[in-house]
Amino acid sequence: MMMRRLAICAAVLFICACSAAGPDYQRIDPSMPDRFSSLEPEMISEAAAAGNTPEAWWKAFDDPVLDMLMEQAVSGSPDLQVATARVRQARALRGIASSKYLPEGNVTAEYQHQRRTESGLSGTASGISPSGDFNDRQSDLYQAGFDASWEIDIFGALRREVEAADAQLAVYEEARKDTLIALRGEVGRNYMELRALQLRLDIAGEDILSRQKIVALNRIRYESGLINELELARATGALANAESTVPALERSVHEVMHRLAVLSGLQPSSLVQELSRPADLPQVPEHLLVGLPSDLLQRRSDIRKAERELAASTARIGISTAELFPRFSLTGAFGYLNSKPDNLMTERSNFWNIGPALRWNIVNLKRILNTIEAGKAERDGLLARYHQQILIGLEEVENALVGISREKIRTASLHKAVNANRLSTQLAESRYIAGLENYLSVIDAQLALRTSQDLLALSRRNLAIAFISLYKALGGGN
Repeated sequence: MMMRRLAICAAVLFICACSAAGPDYQRIDPSMPDRFSSLEPEMISEAAAAGNTPEAWWKAFDDPVLDMLMEQAVSGSPDLQVATARVRQARALRGIASSKYLPEGNVTAEYQHQRRTESGLSGTASGISPSGDFNDRQSDLYQAGFDASWEIDIFGALRREVEAADAQLAVYEEARKDTLIALRGEVGRNYMELRALQLRLDIAGEDILSRQKIVALNRIRYESGLINELELARATGALANAESTVPALERSVHEVMHRLAVLSGLQPSSLVQELSRPADLPQVPEHLLVGLPSDLLQRRSDIRKAERELAASTARIGISTAELFPRFSLTGAFGYLNSKPDNLMTERSNFWNIGPALRWNIVNLKRILNTIEAGKAERDGLLARYHQQILIGLEEVENALVGISREKIRTASLHKAVNANRLSTQLAESRYIAGLENYLSVIDAQLALRTSQDLLALSRRNLAIAFISLYKALGGGN
């Protein structure tokens, strides 16, 4: 009869050991569209259908300075170093969780000088009195040994802890990748901003040079009595207005240079000399490698991070649920105890004990149940956030695609406007020099040319930034 009961108990424990307490995590992905609706046919490359989205998207610009900045940022960014340290911390915490599968113990060594009562009772913490002459109330006590305990994970509490630690480690790994993607996107955006500002400075310089020639010509004509002072004043004022735009642009250029240096973990002025060398604003490729919307689930680190947070939360529900069941452990100790150090390490001085232990927090049932309920609420919230993150990813890709397609149209129109306004300015200046046109026509033509050139530079910058936003939204650069 006893053997039968033992067999039943063993079977129950085996069944419990096969399944951990709490819900098992199951990933639930929402349905995804078949394609991005904002992806126009002329924007697709042949490799797009295979989902070959490039990781190193900045290579498409074929800009060695940008390549250098990307390498410098990865090696020196403080933000990335912080994220890497958090990964190391999470990896160590995962090791702590898995170490609970192993026995835990302590090696102890102790010496006490004690005084007994007249009846011979000892005040030692161990409750063990050494043998000896009771007439001598004072004695020495030497003890050495070790104790250990090993928790038997019957209901899976330890397994859930390791599962949660694994998921949390993945969370920090994805957070580091997300930091890297954001860092590269920020470097790319600031670099395009820098080249656009430098281009606008060149345009301002050409405009100033053109106006200086007109002022010089007008001064000669005024001194010759061919024009009145009003036309000279107008030309001089237009030149001053053009010159006034330069300091603000130069200030912005230095601010962007400083930002690029700090992103790389350098002193703000470290890159000024290198970035001051003239270079054109990089051209955006005609075709895009986009892939499918479903690829975002695997490519975007923020989506993977949200999914791993959900998995960790589900595992923590299991940890709380395991508190409803008893926890079993095996404890033991072995050591030597004697009043004389010469006799300490002898067989007569040794002692040992071993036995099972049980701990059950059933008295705290209400607290445990509420902890489980709080965990479920957290899990449900993280599930909603996971689905929301997917929607945000889709939205960012669609917005970037719209930005690229519309900015390309705008850039083409501005190219036409610049060409037309350049011709108009040349004709206005020629007619003014020939005395066939008044100076107001020249001012209007120059202003229109400068405005269209400036807008074209901004449009090219916006197009490049939209390209960066697209591949950042696709999860590239991790």
